[in-house]
Amino acid sequence: MKRILTLLLFTFILAGLTHAADSWWNDKWTLRKKIIIDTTASGGAVTDPIGTTPVLIRLSDFNFGAARDDGSDIRVIAADGKTSLPYHIEKYDSLLGEAFVWVSVPDLKPGAITTLYLYYGNQGDTTVEKDGHGQPTYDSDTALVYHFADKSGTPPADATANGNTAANAGLSDDGSLIGPGLRLDGKTAITIPTSSSLAWTSGSPLTWSAWIKPAALAANAVIFSRRDGANDLLIGLDNGVPFVDLNGTRSTAGAPVAANSWHHLAIVADGATTTVYLDGAVFGSAAAGLPTLNSASRIGSDDPAATSGNAPFIGEIDELEISRTARGPGVIKFAALEQSADASKIFSIAQDEAPPASWLSGAFGLFGVILKSVTIDGWVVIGILAIMSVISWYVMVTKLFYVNSIQRSNELFLREWEMLSSDLTAIDHSDVKSIGGEATPRIQRLIHRSPLYRIYHTGSNEIYRRITNGQVLSTRSIQAIRAALDGTYVRETHRLNSGLVFLTISIAGGPFMGLLGTVVGVMITFAAIAATGEVNISAIAPGLAAALVATVAGLLVAIPALLGYNYLTSRLKTVTADLQIFIDEFVTKMAEFYSPEVTEVTQSIH
Repeated sequence: MKRILTLLLFTFILAGLTHAADSWWNDKWTLRKKIIIDTTASGGAVTDPIGTTPVLIRLSDFNFGAARDDGSDIRVIAADGKTSLPYHIEKYDSLLGEAFVWVSVPDLKPGAITTLYLYYGNQGDTTVEKDGHGQPTYDSDTALVYHFADKSGTPPADATANGNTAANAGLSDDGSLIGPGLRLDGKTAITIPTSSSLAWTSGSPLTWSAWIKPAALAANAVIFSRRDGANDLLIGLDNGVPFVDLNGTRSTAGAPVAANSWHHLAIVADGATTTVYLDGAVFGSAAAGLPTLNSASRIGSDDPAATSGNAPFIGEIDELEISRTARGPGVIKFAALEQSADASKIFSIAQDEAPPASWLSGAFGLFGVILKSVTIDGWVVIGILAIMSVISWYVMVTKLFYVNSIQRSNELFLREWEMLSSDLTAIDHSDVKSIGGEATPRIQRLIHRSPLYRIYHTGSNEIYRRITNGQVLSTRSIQAIRAALDGTYVRETHRLNSGLVFLTISIAGGPFMGLLGTVVGVMITFAAIAATGEVNISAIAPGLAAALVATVAGLLVAIPALLGYNYLTSRLKTVTADLQIFIDEFVTKMAEFYSPEVTEVTQSIH
């Protein structure tokens, strides 16, 4: 029995694990792609912490015909198969077969593999909640993000919630690194107005990053500038050598970059030191921190009012990001690898997958869909409840057969008992139609299964032993025999009620075990919502519905056990009542047949 229960528990746990790994997020979506982010890959290993960060998904090998024309049916789901991740679309062109989707991936780790699922193919259902579509993709420390994907003549728009839209439009370049970009010709610069989210104080942290492609190398070509009185910040290339200049303190130099090649440039200010990163690696540093700056910024040239003699930057720029925090080396390297044209070092997208045939959905409709959303902890609780159910059903069925058997045996015994006239020991100790005499083996087995017979056997032996020893059944002897009968009665009632404790455990413990699974499921659902910051009915409903499955399972265990327990106890009360009646009849007949006068006559005859 223990081996069977262990096997059942293992099977349910394994089923829960397999189910969680292969579950389909929503049956209304007909296709999905498995996305793998591998920060351990050769040539692209990231060893420093990354954390939550926007990840670029490039869709080229994509069935645009199965998705909506604007890509609004795209959903990105975490590895748990249920958490919808915030994302926004930079560009979606079904005619050219090109799309760029930015997804906020939580808790990316170095030296680990992260799995996502991109779902699409929901052409008809327009009532579905957004589930992450258009939700904030960047954290609160990100002050500005320019994708430069705006239409020609439109100022670059800020992809964060800060609304730092540029003051003027630039020259758009559709063939940039990541979709459209900004082409700088040395004549037109982009101005970023002042705002509270871009106000910097002395020594405050800062991360500035962008993809740059110089068309020509010049001395002191300024990519980004900000001047406020005597304070200034300049970022640029000096004959191809990246630099940062803070109030005249310039970073250390290294090897120059080549013209007409894309490079990821990042500047990280952290207290009194500012570090320059090129293509994810440390390039140089300046022994100076960020000065106080609260003025407009320029992309592509220095302030015309300055007399520094700096040159404008000529080339292309894409994906400008400014943050009010010092991003770690892992974040910088991950961005340089994952956003590059060679993102395959750490990033891969599998072929389309269709939803598996679900016997749950086909057989149980909406209830099957709910079961598909049950998490591993819920399946563990349901597995335990299933074991309790198997045990309770086993007890009920075996006990029912047992009660039916003893009632048939009692009936057979009572037929023998009613035939006794004067010798109460005749069934056990007479050669005429007794258990040891003419009764068939089947009748013998049935009678020996009877609790009435076992009580009778106790009294019969007590009487026979006293009579054969020449004793007289006095009042004291009858009381002693009555005590022996009562002892057998207690043992028989214990035997009759054995196993019923498992039913009481199922009745009392089943609902509480189910409630535990529900509470844990609700906690996990709300924890997932808190982690993603997403609050909508589509994110909450599946988790809550799946959590309630555990309570339903607990009730399905307790209700049959309760009905079976009440039925069996009523049957057992009838049997125990028959035992008590038989004891009274036995003692009455014993007092009648074995009074001292009758005993003396019987002994004189023998």
